Amino acid sequence: MLKDKKIVIGITASIAAYKIPFLVRLLIKEGVEVRVIMTPAAMDFVTRLTLSTLSRNPVLIEPFNGSTGEWNSHVELGTWADAMIFAPVTANTLGKMAQGIADNFLLTTYLSAKCPVFIVPAMDLDMYNHPSVKNNLELLSSFGNRIIEPQTGELASGLSGQGRMEEPETICRLIDDFFAKQDDFAGKTILVTAGPTNEKIDPVRFIGNQSTGLMGFSLANEAAERGARVILIAGPTKLTCNHPSITRIDIISAADMHKACLEYFALSDIIIMAAAVADYTFQSPLEHKLKKSDKGLSIELVPATDILLELGQMKKTSQLLVGFALETEDELNNAKEKLKKKKLDFIILNSLNEERSGFGYPTNKVTIIHKSGKIIEGLLKDKKTVARDILDAILSYT
Repeated sequence: MLKDKKIVIGITASIAAYKIPFLVRLLIKEGVEVRVIMTPAAMDFVTRLTLSTLSRNPVLIEPFNGSTGEWNSHVELGTWADAMIFAPVTANTLGKMAQGIADNFLLTTYLSAKCPVFIVPAMDLDMYNHPSVKNNLELLSSFGNRIIEPQTGELASGLSGQGRMEEPETICRLIDDFFAKQDDFAGKTILVTAGPTNEKIDPVRFIGNQSTGLMGFSLANEAAERGARVILIAGPTKLTCNHPSITRIDIISAADMHKACLEYFALSDIIIMAAAVADYTFQSPLEHKLKKSDKGLSIELVPATDILLELGQMKKTSQLLVGFALETEDELNNAKEKLKKKKLDFIILNSLNEERSGFGYPTNKVTIIHKSGKIIEGLLKDKKTVARDILDAILSYT
């Protein structure tokens, strides 16, 4: 899958840079056109001559080459590439990428990139485990970058732990796997719901929940990257999506969500209901702001339409319907009951008892349950990776 791909490799100032000539050689053997960009400090760890010889292209450090008068455009490179691989990436560069600091040619190219970006960290274990580094990795992952986690082993400091840059052979395989999956859902229309719903009390107040929509947006982006046409029905959220294959429909309430789902359900091959839709709504929202009073307040709630149940009853044999279950007790049994009752093909179980899982976190730990009884128990991962796992499971049954 790598043949004729165009890949930019960005090298920063880590001792692990000595591995990058091997990565360049592997990619060239696969038929990749490689351009290498180095930070000035990276030149202390691997030579420009070695990399230019192996890549068959000049190695770029600065936008302007004074000896030749040549100008290298970061914008053109950012749009030329089919992928960018940042390897190795130091804690310093991670921080700059996360905050949009562009003080060298490599970083300006990153900020101009329109392609998938793979980040391959390499640093000492205490640096890698520092909260600021973890936060930067989570933030970069939320931007859509793909993190290739470092391995555990002996480090340059003499310590042993997680921080070793992944081996070039594995990086090459992961990039190849990424391109191989780009057509997984070609020709399919996937409907994804995401985020919360807000149920209006009066013109300024509502009942909602803590969903950010990140899991649903991650699923929508992953599906689009793998060739699907995606219809994303999103509740109130600050998240954005820019993929050209995603059509976004914004809604507010459970009733809005119900209406939108019915409109697009028949057009969809796969339906993934990741939104946290209200179970109850208000009988009669007030037209004017409710005034504060010393007395207690009682407002009547009525059940909202069970969208998932209704779609399960409407589903054709050619469609695949996926639901989510957020549980706090007897999680597995409750999820299985929901799977059966609502005639789902899959249910994705979240437990609020798992640390850094569920609402408000960039990570999630899910259990994927198929109607056949097959169960896939996941590990705590960033939601981008969880989205891949869910779509991989769906792919195996389509």
